This record gives sequence, structure tokens and C-alpha cells, in this order.
Amino acid sequence: MRKLYKPALALLLSLSLSACERIVDGLNTDPNNATDAPARYLFTGTQIANMAAQEGLASRLAIVWTGYGKGTFQQLGTWYLYQITANNFDDDWNIFFTGVNKNALLTIQKAEELGNRKMAGITKIIQVNALGTATELWGDIPFEEAGQSEKYPNPRFETQAELIPKLVARLDEAIADLDAGVGTVGAEDVHLAGDATKWKQVAFTLKARLLMDIKQYDAAFTAASSGVSTFANSLYSPHGTTASNNENANFSFLTNVRAGSITGEDSYNTFILNPANARYRGNAKTNETARFKFYYLENGVNAPGVIEPNTSTTATARGFFARDASFPLVTYQENILTLAETALRTGKGFETALGYLNTYRNFLNGGGYLHATYKVAGTYQYLPYEAADFAAGGMENKDGITPNDALLREILEERYVTFYGQHTGWNDERRTRKESVGVKLAPNNGSQLPWRFIYSQNELNSNANSPNPVPGLFDSIAIYQ
Repeated sequence: MRKLYKPALALLLSLSLSACERIVDGLNTDPNNATDAPARYLFTGTQIANMAAQEGLASRLAIVWTGYGKGTFQQLGTWYLYQITANNFDDDWNIFFTGVNKNALLTIQKAEELGNRKMAGITKIIQVNALGTATELWGDIPFEEAGQSEKYPNPRFETQAELIPKLVARLDEAIADLDAGVGTVGAEDVHLAGDATKWKQVAFTLKARLLMDIKQYDAAFTAASSGVSTFANSLYSPHGTTASNNENANFSFLTNVRAGSITGEDSYNTFILNPANARYRGNAKTNETARFKFYYLENGVNAPGVIEPNTSTTATARGFFARDASFPLVTYQENILTLAETALRTGKGFETALGYLNTYRNFLNGGGYLHATYKVAGTYQYLPYEAADFAAGGMENKDGITPNDALLREILEERYVTFYGQHTGWNDERRTRKESVGVKLAPNNGSQLPWRFIYSQNELNSNANSPNPVPGLFDSIAIYQ
């Protein structure tokens, strides 16, 4: 039987998710036993499900496994120490593959039956956002046989070498759909109100992300050159202030579901952003005070005197995880920094790469993505760098490495800081873990850093084609080797 998002339930979907709760309980249950829904409702429901997927464990574990925060008690305390089991991933696996992918397939089918290529194209982008994230987190996953349980009760897992080119091709299909100019989408698009230009740019930036994963840096540069060109064109999850309805998922988790279970103590990101810390990354051209305050509370509401993720939601302070704060999915920030990194890696020249980095710094110098309540004069500054800053002995090269490596290190560190709270920060850390330059983290416990999520226990139990033997947390993931 088809499982569908009911319109009312989709619009009321709470993003206040926790891994210990069934985050999709009742989501696919229709009290009136309907077996169908109009395309526009499925479309909105698929978007909302993707928001929930991106803001669930994809965000939460990235925070505590990538030096953005520390799990201090309850589940996050043990997960921080890498003590996590397959059944902890059941809910998130389900929302990626049922909540998003299965409903995306139904939406695309209905949109194409209606001749609405715009809706089909946007849905394909959402589908790739979800499945691209899933393969980045878990490794090999089902794709061509996923979401068709009657035809494929045991969907085949595809290797990342097979899968990522297919996801890139899916984005090319989406771009062609949007270029066709056929069909309409309006308010049912909760992100960009059907703006085809913005969605095309999102598709190109997402394409660049996947190509970065497999280190096809030339192709990634080409894709990013058509990617998100302004902050206003970024893809964010919109949020509101209605409890258990439309709040920012991390706000709900950090203030209600597991209040105080994540702090900023002993976390790499707080070390390099905090002007009071000996490892502060600021210099004569860089003042990170405002960004640190936007990200973190120095005197947490749950534990006075302890640094916590900033959930402030007042007229004078609205933190990164404010109650109604939008959550970044595919952004201008990512795109311009992808151009900077790939320009350097592909021989387009030091000055070209530096130019992209300085374009981003100029954006930050104007306030960037800070909320207006943190754009306080004198608390942020990002003046342009010069080549001399990366020469041996320069402000960004005190240890005398090559200028190119010094610039790459700065770009990767800027990406790391910018991707706070997002799984893309973990992508970068794993992608560059074995290279000499990059953000280098110490394990939270033991001597190894995790490489992947563990496959869902429900999937392992029900799908005869599940990987066997089952890879563990510290087993390699193909694209990041």
C-alpha cells in the first residue's frame, strides 16, 4: 500500500526530532484511509521531509563528531564517545528513504502526468539533496530500486562509484526540466516559491558538492561556476515559532527534547572562534567575535558558565539555532568557497583562488549570514588577504609551509567554520582527513575518528540485499579514501 504524507500532517510536521523518538510515527498514517493525494501536497510534504532529514542526526552527529560541540549526557553523551548502535539510525534512515525518496518518486510521477516539468525538476533536486546526504553518511545505498517496495521488496545497494554519477545525471535532468519553462509552482514550494533561476543555481551547487565528494575538482569548479550566486538565492529550511510544529529542529532539541546535552566545551570550533582562546584564528584582518557569539552562548541557559550552542530567540539576540532560525541546506557560502578550493586544486592560480576567498570575506565583512542582532560594529571584520599573508612568515603562514598549502588550509578552515551544524562540515573533514592540509581533529574517545553512520537495524533485518558483513562506524567509506 502506498504511504503518503497527508497535506495537514505534512504542514504540521514537527522538526523537533530526536533519535530516541519515532520521528515519523504517524507521518504516513491517513486517518481517513486515503491512498492518494494531489501532487502539490506530496510536493510540499517531500520538501518538509527533506528538512527533517537534514536537521536530524545528519546535523546532530555532525555537531558532536566534527568538533562543533560536545555531547555531555544522555544519548548525546554516549554518541559523542562513538557508543552508538544500528537501531539508533532507524528513524533517520526511514525519513530519508520513505519520507523523502518514496514521496519524491510519487510527486515526480504525478507532476509528469500533469505535464508540470517545473514541479518534477524541483522535486528531483530535493530527492538528490536527500540521497546525496544519505550516501555521504552511510556509503552504499539503494537508489534505482528504492521506494518501489511492491516491485523491489529487497532493493539493491549501489556502490558510490555507481550512484554518484546517477545523482549528478538526475540533477542534469532537473536543470533541463527547469529550462523547459513548462508548468507552474508557487506557494506550495516552501523554499523558493517556484523560482526556476534560484532552483537551477541550487542544482549546480549541489552537483558541485557531489563532485567534490569524489574529488573531481575540475568538474566541481565548472558546476559551481553556475551555482548559487547570491546569499538571497540560497536554499534554507524556513522555520517559525509554533512549538512542536515549525520550530528549528536543533532549537527544539537543545531547549526541550535534550536540553543541555550539547555544549561547546572542548570543541575545536569554539577554540578557533573564541577571541579568549589561545587557538583563536583571528588576526589583524579578521575579527571573529560576532560569529562566535552568533554560534555560541558563553554563559549557557542550561548550565551557567558553560558554552552552549546559541538558541537565543529575543528581540535583541537571535542565535544560529534560534527558534525560528532558517537552516542552511545549499548556500552561496558553500558555492563561493567551493570555487575558491577547486580553483586552487585545479591549477587556476593562487590569485584566482585568493580572489574567490576575498569575495567571500567581503560578504562576511558586510555582515554575511549573521542575524542582524549580531551585526554589532567592531565585533566582526574580514579584510581582504594579500599574497604576502600566505608567504612563509606571513600572518596566515607562521609555520612556513608553501603559499598554496597555506591558502588551501585557510579555505578549508573557513569552510569548516562556515558549515557549523551541517553535515557538510563532516564531509570536508573526512574528504581531507588523509591529506597533509585540512582541519585535523582528535578523536573524542579512543584512537579513531568515525567514517560513517551505521546502517539502520530495520533495514538490515528486512532487506536481504543489505551489506554483509555490515560495516561499522570506523570502517572506511569509499569516496573519502
